[in-house]
Amino acid sequence: MLPYKNIFESLKINRIITISIIGFAAVISIFSIYQVRRIHEESLDKAFVIDPQGSVFPLQEVYHKEYLEVESRAHLERFLFFFYELNSINYRDRLSKALWLGDQSVDQLYKQKKEDGVYNRILQYSLLQKIEGSDFNVRIQGDKIHFTAEVILKITRGEVNDLYNLKVTGQLIKVARKFPENPHGLLITDYYEQQLIKIDQ
Repeated sequence: MLPYKNIFESLKINRIITISIIGFAAVISIFSIYQVRRIHEESLDKAFVIDPQGSVFPLQEVYHKEYLEVESRAHLERFLFFFYELNSINYRDRLSKALWLGDQSVDQLYKQKKEDGVYNRILQYSLLQKIEGSDFNVRIQGDKIHFTAEVILKITRGEVNDLYNLKVTGQLIKVARKFPENPHGLLITDYYEQQLIKIDQ
């Protein structure tokens, strides 16, 4: 009876070893599939393009730069609309929205304009301030986004229309998106009104 007992024990050990090998092979197979998939996805992210000047850029960086430039222009357009396109009815609401899009440099400019009586004149004379046209120049350098903008402002008082050329400069930094206050996730910094010149008509 002893030899049979040893055979059953041997079969039991063989069964344990076989199940262990199958389990180990399954784990290795799953891990291998995961690794192949991860390497494939990383290789797609690291595709490269060559620009007309012969410089090589990661494809992801090119898409990101184009996307960031579009977001920057949209953010600036939104800010300029809220900060400059004003009348006696909407100016409080629009300025409140504009202040969400910039840092203390925008807030200081707002306070300066308030002290200078700009908003009181809008109320007193029922002025209508409208943007007739704008042009942006956005330069992305690493984490910094520099911009200049040229805006044509039309100020209407009754039947009198005056046109002004406004040039502004500043930078944009990335911040957390907050909808609807700051949907683009950018903040204007170092904002400066470079010049405001009346256009002779």
